[in-house]
Amino acid sequence: MELSPLAPRTSDIPAFSGRLGEIYTKMERVVPAVEWPFFAPDVAAILELKRERNAIVLAHNYQTPEIYHGVADIVGDSLALARAAAKTEAKLIVLAGVHFMAETAKLLNPGKTVLIPDLKAGCSLAASITSADVRLLRERYPGVPVVTYVNTSAEVKAESDICCTSGNAIEVVESLGAPKVIFLPDEYLALNVAKQTRVEIIAWTGHCEVHERFSAEDIRGFRENHPGVIVLAHPECPPEVIAAADFVGSTAGMSDYVAARRPKRVVMVTECSMSDNLAAEHPEVDFVRPCNLCPHMKRITLAKIRRSLETMTDEVTVEPAIAGRARQSVERMLAVGRR
Repeated sequence: MELSPLAPRTSDIPAFSGRLGEIYTKMERVVPAVEWPFFAPDVAAILELKRERNAIVLAHNYQTPEIYHGVADIVGDSLALARAAAKTEAKLIVLAGVHFMAETAKLLNPGKTVLIPDLKAGCSLAASITSADVRLLRERYPGVPVVTYVNTSAEVKAESDICCTSGNAIEVVESLGAPKVIFLPDEYLALNVAKQTRVEIIAWTGHCEVHERFSAEDIRGFRENHPGVIVLAHPECPPEVIAAADFVGSTAGMSDYVAARRPKRVVMVTECSMSDNLAAEHPEVDFVRPCNLCPHMKRITLAKIRRSLETMTDEVTVEPAIAGRARQSVERMLAVGRR
């Protein structure tokens, strides 16, 4: 059906002109034009609030495109966000991610205000272990160092020797020079690390509620329904999924793979917003999208980020007695990458 000659051109609509129009061009392949006018007012307000408050938005790779491409200043995996948090000169940090990420940002910026748009944005891995559990493990395995995935609370980090992410886990484990380490809380990541190092790994039994749902049958289905597809899997996936994948890596690793290899067709076995965000950047790649959503990541919305900046809520704090020890574990992790 032809448009009426009186219908406005897209460029005449405020959401598609000026700075907002430039932002929309980054995501037009994944955000329908009909949706953008609903997002644009919040994006405009957030941009202005960031300027007024000297604020920065750090967004994880699992955030939706209107956040990832629309208002984020720094995007990446947990390691990239931790490094950015350690370096930022902004006075205010808004963490578009889950609670442990905001805690990590606060640990590295004790003198700055860190906000999370929804305090209920948690993590199944962080919920799977407590500081008391770590103390019991130390009693059971005296003298064995504890490597803790960043997907944990500050209290757990405080009981640990060093933190790691899925992107640097092997490097961190081997940096300790120990024949045996306790690795927590993700069992599948621990098993994946164990296959790639001579260090004996004592694992905990925590799982990511997004990645544990994938199966080897899913991988077979992707290959049968999409001939020639390249399968990229996150190391938090079950061992049978890891074995069936073409490449295993962190979200940053998967992103780098796509950017460097430019596969014709790819499936990313992880949270599905990751594919949306990369599809906007790589129009030449056909992304098959398995849609396992993280219910915690999806608590973060543009409207909540705007409210967070307007009302300065919700602020993330860490008790000083815990913060010092937890910060040391995170800083040791960051130092490994600089050696």
